[in-house]
Amino acid sequence: MFPKIPYKSFCWVIGTTSFRTAQLNLKTEQQLLLLSQFQKNYTSWQWTNNAELQEDYYNYLQENQFVKGEANNKSKDAREKTSGLVDIGLLTKDRQLTEVSHLLLNTEQLISKEENLFYIDKDSYIYLLQLLKTSLSIDDKVVRPYIILAKYLNKFDYLSFDEFRYILPITNSEKDFEELCKEIQKLRENKITINDILFNHLMTFDNYKKAKELFLTHSVSEDLVCTIGMNRKSKQYDKPYFILYELLYAVFIEKKDVTLDLLNAINKLNQTKSEWKKLIFKNSIRSYIAKNKLNAIQEDNPFANCQNEQEFKEVFFKYLHLFKAIATLKDYFDLNRRYLSLTDTLLFDEQSVKFDVVSKYFFKLYQNHLDNIAFIQNLDLNKFVAIENILNVKEIDIEKLYALISKELGITFNSPQQLNQYVQDERHQRFNQLIKKKFTDNILIELLNCFESRNDDRIRELVTDNAEIYSIFEYIVGIIWYKVSEQKGNILDYMQLSLDAQLLPKSHAQGGGADIIYQYDACEFYPKHTLLIEPTLADGNNQRRMEMEPVSRHLGDYRLKYKNPYDYSLFVSTFLHKNVVSDFRYRKNMPYFGKDDEMIDGLKIISLDTKNLKNILQNKMFYSKLYRIFEKYHQQDLTVSIQDWQQNLIEEATGSYLIK
Repeated sequence: MFPKIPYKSFCWVIGTTSFRTAQLNLKTEQQLLLLSQFQKNYTSWQWTNNAELQEDYYNYLQENQFVKGEANNKSKDAREKTSGLVDIGLLTKDRQLTEVSHLLLNTEQLISKEENLFYIDKDSYIYLLQLLKTSLSIDDKVVRPYIILAKYLNKFDYLSFDEFRYILPITNSEKDFEELCKEIQKLRENKITINDILFNHLMTFDNYKKAKELFLTHSVSEDLVCTIGMNRKSKQYDKPYFILYELLYAVFIEKKDVTLDLLNAINKLNQTKSEWKKLIFKNSIRSYIAKNKLNAIQEDNPFANCQNEQEFKEVFFKYLHLFKAIATLKDYFDLNRRYLSLTDTLLFDEQSVKFDVVSKYFFKLYQNHLDNIAFIQNLDLNKFVAIENILNVKEIDIEKLYALISKELGITFNSPQQLNQYVQDERHQRFNQLIKKKFTDNILIELLNCFESRNDDRIRELVTDNAEIYSIFEYIVGIIWYKVSEQKGNILDYMQLSLDAQLLPKSHAQGGGADIIYQYDACEFYPKHTLLIEPTLADGNNQRRMEMEPVSRHLGDYRLKYKNPYDYSLFVSTFLHKNVVSDFRYRKNMPYFGKDDEMIDGLKIISLDTKNLKNILQNKMFYSKLYRIFEKYHQQDLTVSIQDWQQNLIEEATGSYLIK
């Protein structure tokens, strides 16, 4: 038996991999609300070391459809689902809501998106303040992940995904930061690889040094391999690596053809098997290996040059721990990205991460203050703290910030309004590029097909997994109508949706108005007016119950408020219920009453389904034509049957009559 060599964390992660979730904004808010409601059932509260209470909370989450299936260990699952919220200060260690979480659920008390310095949503601003304070303990060290990332972005302007994935989380001290900055520079000059950086970093830790020395100075046995593997859970989990060692030794030192046995051994390694396959085999398909035997081995793999057992052991030790580290960091990548993205200050695009406009220059201005706090704990994590107090400055120097941005961009900004306009223009340009790259007509048509068949997995794959499907539907309808309108107007203002920094939709627990309010200036084709677009995925009787009254009410109230008789609504669904179409059609002659007996003499509501939208896209039917067609059919006599009226409207609006 060999003395135990303890595992020590070499990297950090925000949250826990046991609870990885899409729609992090929504899930966070939902869980805070559920926990708040759950706690009302208790006059006294003691979470720590209370497995019964934790299990009850899990059952409560299950009853409210927050979790699916059945956890093997409910109390553990309950702890894991809340631990990430403890990390970022939304819950205390005893799982009580904090001052910050109450603000998150009641953002009306905060300054608006237009008023905060970063021009981000209120909830995003709360997350930014929290992530600036959030610190994690790595053995005897303290790190603040967001601030470390900010330091890297100040230094390099961007990080590649590989740098974000493998280098950012292993930065545990100022010394690490300085050394890894040098390594990133070498990496970008192709003088070093990510594998080199990772393994060299691991070998700065005493436990890895001891493990390597032990391995190189003793005969290899199962117990030795399990000891130097330093598995976090139990040394027993590393038994498959002893089998791997023996088979690799047989192939590369003894030149035996046990390649299929080697493939079988690698397949039992779970998280690291893909890395081992890429290292050893030209092609890891079983039939290929069976046919080619030793010729299936990569000629340039590092084991091929080993002349003796000592050299072989050096290589084995390196890749044993390198691939374990890679697997861990790959596992952490998504969690770190999701939590840091909550701030909506980071752009993850084309395999790189960088700051948005304001954040870039703000953190550049306060670089020295970031240096001072990057590796110390903030003791006010659970409290709402102003950004100047987090950075330890007397006040934010807006004039210096404007001067820096003006200098860097070559544009003079004299007021918040001017900078805000620049930010909005930049977002609009990015949105147009996003549509061009990500939402071609073919992709939009595929998405409409997916909404019709409710292929939700494919929808999330094509758009985002950070929003509910109904929010994604509204977003896609908005993009389609922007194209139909020949990309005129500010669609980002028109879509009443929360968008993340990537300009993709995100969902919130509290919901809110999500109609598309498209505004048109007067031109030769139509008068000045507003089009309220009401997308829904409700069908059948649900559509009658959920949409008939709200659609007409939204339009009626809007007409009463803005007094423009040309304002009207477009109802869009995957399926149109006949009674819904009929009801909207007959609103033409039905008065709508507001407060104090205000009255509108009839409403204009047009109905289209997703099949119609596909035809409109395919046949290039632009709004300059559609407005006239919609108005023509709105003015038609109600004596025309609803079936004929709707069918004729659809054929003309979609251009179907052109291709009969």
